[in-house]
Amino acid sequence: MHPLFLIIVIFILDLAACDDDFDPKYRNCTRRFECGRIRDIGYPFWGDGRADYCGGKVGYQLYCNRDGNDQEIPEIVINSVRYRVLSMSASSKSMSIARSDFVDDPCPANYINSTLDTSLFEYSAANTVNLTLFYDCVPPTSGPLALKQFTCPSASSTTVMYNYFDIRDESIISTCRYKNIVTQVSKVGFDRLMIINLVGQVLKDGFDVEYSMDVSQCKGCVDSGGQCGFDFALQTPTCFCFDGPSSAGLKCLTRPPTNKGKNKGLKIGIGIGTGVGGIILGCMAFLIWQRRKKVRSISSTLLSRNISPEPSSKPDIEKGDSMLFSTPIFTYNELVEATEDFDESKELGDGGFGTVYHGKLRDGREVAVKRLYEHNYKRVEQFMNEINILSRLRHKYLVSLYGCTSRDSRDLLLVYEFVSNGTVADHLHGNHAKAGHLTWPIRMSIAIESADALTYLHATEIIHRDVKTNNILLDNEFHVKVADFGLSRLFPTDVTHVSTAPQGTPGYVDPEYYQCYQLNDRSDVYSFGVVLIELISSKPAVDINRHRHEINLASMAINKIVNHALHELVDPSLGYESDYEVRRMVTSVAELAFRCLQQEKEMRPTMKEVLESLKSIEDEKYKREMKGEELGVGPEKGLLKAIDPPLSPDSVTDKWASINTTPNTSA
Repeated sequence: MHPLFLIIVIFILDLAACDDDFDPKYRNCTRRFECGRIRDIGYPFWGDGRADYCGGKVGYQLYCNRDGNDQEIPEIVINSVRYRVLSMSASSKSMSIARSDFVDDPCPANYINSTLDTSLFEYSAANTVNLTLFYDCVPPTSGPLALKQFTCPSASSTTVMYNYFDIRDESIISTCRYKNIVTQVSKVGFDRLMIINLVGQVLKDGFDVEYSMDVSQCKGCVDSGGQCGFDFALQTPTCFCFDGPSSAGLKCLTRPPTNKGKNKGLKIGIGIGTGVGGIILGCMAFLIWQRRKKVRSISSTLLSRNISPEPSSKPDIEKGDSMLFSTPIFTYNELVEATEDFDESKELGDGGFGTVYHGKLRDGREVAVKRLYEHNYKRVEQFMNEINILSRLRHKYLVSLYGCTSRDSRDLLLVYEFVSNGTVADHLHGNHAKAGHLTWPIRMSIAIESADALTYLHATEIIHRDVKTNNILLDNEFHVKVADFGLSRLFPTDVTHVSTAPQGTPGYVDPEYYQCYQLNDRSDVYSFGVVLIELISSKPAVDINRHRHEINLASMAINKIVNHALHELVDPSLGYESDYEVRRMVTSVAELAFRCLQQEKEMRPTMKEVLESLKSIEDEKYKREMKGEELGVGPEKGLLKAIDPPLSPDSVTDKWASINTTPNTSA
């Protein structure tokens, strides 16, 4: 046996021996309930290995379950209804909970009312309200009730039925299959429902309650070194001391002994831990130093004839490792030949920090070649960053990097796969915009595929930082290729944000990022919210020809949605007024965009949640079609057949419309 391992084993046995004389109930109650984000929870709660006598009444039992992603989910049962515990605060005796059956779907499997056990939990009428839900109702022919209507993805009805919240129209209520289903939501969430229909999100956000158990009685027990518990025979709190239940009320007469051997073992353990930790950190530091030394050597070889770094430049931790992967190398002359000496007629547009040209390699492959604008440190830094990012990515909706130039080239050049059909911006409000060509089904597909690509980026710890319709390319089948990673950043999962000067494109920049200089994955979510609004409206993100209050599309969209004027925002060519299914989907996407455009990042969904929401919106359409439901005027299939497919632009002579990416700009 290794000597170090032997010492650790002896240390653990020593600690265990020190506790042998402690009362079992005392020892058990020192354990706290921990599950997911809920940590260090003691009296009056118990459960999941924490004995019942360590908590209060039966109603305070906590459960640690797992969801479909194998994540720990803390839950509690109140009056036979299971709630997910979102947060807890011992100091304020409060907890935030949400009905578990409403977390993923506003339409539960069983329609039941939920009430709280007031002997255990209470809530303030100022902060929590009852929400009444109605399911499977016959729709009204007209009126404002559509504002209180919500969809039910899991509905199994074979006919088109409607769901409402807090309606008072008895003529509609009488037609509902499930009536007056009452649950609780936060007052803030309820007020949001009056602005925009977000029933599912409000139910998921939950509400706050206070537990009524008087924990102040336990203060004396804890202060005297005991563990507070509950005597079920007497139905009163009790105090478990290290030498047995207290005989002096809620207080221990003797504190746990300060065991010298235990302290000695603890010191040895700390010393061992520190030593081992130091050795591990030292080894890691040495390996990182060796790898960076090798990377710097490779990078300097590649760039030695293109750049002289500024003396004052310093490494930036936000950029991650500047590793060069095994990227294929093209000669400068080969790319000159492919682009016909970078002929102006071959220009496709601007790619953030360089001009993009269409080219054709000797092997017949069509490529897009990005040529660095100028040889300064910042531009080369972005060039290297894009190589690092794209070399590690493989996704069907991300543009592929074919290679770059070597140290012998006159210019720094990147070679990508050629995407022939221009950009989404070009088809929405650019040179190739034509009413009716970009139908709603195509736009939904663009939204889903773009979200899929961004979800993949975030899962691989990369933030794009310049999400916009000019950076979403389309092939001839109108499938997406997300491009331009010059501003992208590696984003470690163990940090909440990266501090960096705001960069991006006006109209797309996250306002919180601009104000606080803190970049995180929700910054991309904000930008994608603008993209969703562009898909709905066919309007550019910034247009100085619009009214001064509507120059910024995000602000314009929020105002329209809040004032129930979504129809004024939607592109008339989409059939919003005449096709029920288009209207339903556009409204749902607008609601999702509204969530993405929240000023505070905590209020925005993750990119994964955005993708799931978009798929759910589209899946609802197919569910209805499979059931043969009436979709209203002009079903999607008929629209697609009636409209000719979009024409592909001349990819060689036509330029991609592009707004240059500019640093330090405000949203």
